[in-house]
Amino acid sequence: MLEKIKETACWIESRTDLRPSTAIILGTGLGKLAAEIEVVKAIPYKDIPNFPVSTVEGHNGRLLFGRLGGKEVLAMEGRFHYYEGYTMQQVTFPIRVMYELGIKNLFVSNASGGVNPEFEIGDLMLITDHINFMPEHPLHGPNFPTGPRFPDMHAAYDQVFLNQARTIAKEKGIRIVEGVYLGTQGPTFETPAEYKMYRIFGADAVGMSTVPEVIVAHHCGIRVFGISIITDLGVEGKIVEVSHEEVQRAANAVQPLMAELFRAMVQEL
Repeated sequence: MLEKIKETACWIESRTDLRPSTAIILGTGLGKLAAEIEVVKAIPYKDIPNFPVSTVEGHNGRLLFGRLGGKEVLAMEGRFHYYEGYTMQQVTFPIRVMYELGIKNLFVSNASGGVNPEFEIGDLMLITDHINFMPEHPLHGPNFPTGPRFPDMHAAYDQVFLNQARTIAKEKGIRIVEGVYLGTQGPTFETPAEYKMYRIFGADAVGMSTVPEVIVAHHCGIRVFGISIITDLGVEGKIVEVSHEEVQRAANAVQPLMAELFRAMVQEL
């Protein structure tokens, strides 16, 4: 695996002169944030050696190199999910490649279901912590030399980034909420009983991604900032039938606010 990671990183480096230290992962329905990036080089996933290919609607499947807020960035326009049939090593392969490319900061985004009764559709939730409810752990197997065999996870989401986001949101009048993200394997949306269980576990939002990527990034020493867009509600009395298309529409509606927050944070790096 290490050989493939290095091979992929070398191939990508040979295609662009940009050497960003910040990467962004754009989740379901959030690809339009890519329009905020001054793209210098766009590489389809299918052209990248050893790279998986995104199969989910709303994930364009391109690696973008460009500038956001005047700073060089790398952006994944679409991610990979365990429910697509990939192993956790494949899901997190891009994070390992990012480390080889010199990435120091990672901004992750996702669309998720809110289980906190105080949340509303369209809320931006700063991820302060997570619960790993995936059936396979991304660090299972031989330990990579990027981190210890038993990594500490008490501060997986960088406190400096969180404080920065709180300050910027207040200055710009952007409504934010905060909470714990619980990652499941999917691809089904949750039953009312499952939503209730996850809330009892301590979750504020539920989704099908992000947690594996954050674990591997943390293992690599990459600073992480995460944000969830609440696209549906798993709150008793507010649960309605939901589709992937509706999730995409809800995410699209609030993208400009997330883009504004990301841009301002990248500018301050």
